[in-house]
Amino acid sequence: MEHPVSVYILGGSQTDFAVNWHRAGLEFDALVREVLEAALTATRLDATAIEVVHVGNAFGQLFTGQGQLGAMPATVHPDLWGVPAARHEAACASGSMAALAAMADLESGRYDCALVLGAEVEKTVPGAQAAAYMGAAAWAGHEAQDTDLVWPTQFAAIAEEYDRRYGLDPEHLRAIGALNIANARLNPLAQTRDWTYTEDSFTADDTANPPVTGVLRRQDCSQMTDGAAAVILVSDRFLQRHSGIRPADTALISGWGHRTVGLSLDEKFRASAAEPYVFPHVRTAVLDALGRAGLADIHQLDGVEVHDCFSVSEYVAIDHLGLTAPGESWKAIESGMIGRDGSLPINPGGGLLGIGHPVGATGVRMLLDAYKQVTGRAGDYQLPGVRRYGTVNIGGSTTTVASFVVETVDG
Repeated sequence: MEHPVSVYILGGSQTDFAVNWHRAGLEFDALVREVLEAALTATRLDATAIEVVHVGNAFGQLFTGQGQLGAMPATVHPDLWGVPAARHEAACASGSMAALAAMADLESGRYDCALVLGAEVEKTVPGAQAAAYMGAAAWAGHEAQDTDLVWPTQFAAIAEEYDRRYGLDPEHLRAIGALNIANARLNPLAQTRDWTYTEDSFTADDTANPPVTGVLRRQDCSQMTDGAAAVILVSDRFLQRHSGIRPADTALISGWGHRTVGLSLDEKFRASAAEPYVFPHVRTAVLDALGRAGLADIHQLDGVEVHDCFSVSEYVAIDHLGLTAPGESWKAIESGMIGRDGSLPINPGGGLLGIGHPVGATGVRMLLDAYKQVTGRAGDYQLPGVRRYGTVNIGGSTTTVASFVVETVDG
């Protein structure tokens, strides 16, 4: 039987998520060019080594009028002219879908070196219009029809469902926001790294932390962000042919999970009414990733990037990862388990709340941060002794879920 192909991260890059590309008069081509050239520099590869390109992008046409974004890398780099490329869309999980497609290409033997690039430009319109555009990832015309704030409304409903089933203290949500914003201070590419907050910014003070909808307040919500991230994935065959690449410069993607369910949030609640988890498919995606990596449970990881588009989405991630029993995420928050010095740190670079959330880039940025952590390249937000690291990326109201396990490679 032929030995299964392994997929490795060779390195990558991220743009500064604090930059407003539209205000700077720059478009998708400039954003893609910057992240692509930086990824090639970081991996010491020539663009001619790239055999296939997968681009994650959710809302290109809405915010900029630009589709066909799979062709943008070839547009900005002549050596990618003629290289097969495709764009992938799954709302906030678009970048992870691009990564999964690239992995399948490498595992099939079709190609041995893939560029995975996620990008989003979101600051071309006022905030209310931007929020309405992003509502396209819900079930358009069927849910959240009476508001432009589709996603705050949807995730406030998730908080209400948690409260109905288990009880939920909003102070625990605010603690998640405070932790991720504090972590982002250490990240030189984080959108909020230099933002000013007061001691009341993470409280129920209506002036310092205004209500948005339901229990959610301003600091419970991630911000509109422009940005891109890229990773270069290679097969073991590629590494065998390029013996000069040090194992310490690579990271193995040892596990993955992927689940998709229907668009309707209410239908998700109905489907799980008799289940211990609010979103059982999120739990199974995580278990798939752990199982494929040969791990018994989440505690064998040294850290995790989770999808905190809202504080409550991290609250969901905590119990669905298995850190606590269903509905008891608050225990991991109060105990300090998820802090930088805890037994399983979450989002040490700031997460979506702190780093920013350029939608199509987020899943790729998570993989890049996982690579940085296991190879000791995370700088000031590096965790000590990291060998295995996970990600959980969701699109919509957990409609699409992707989870990865990334590991150190022993030389």
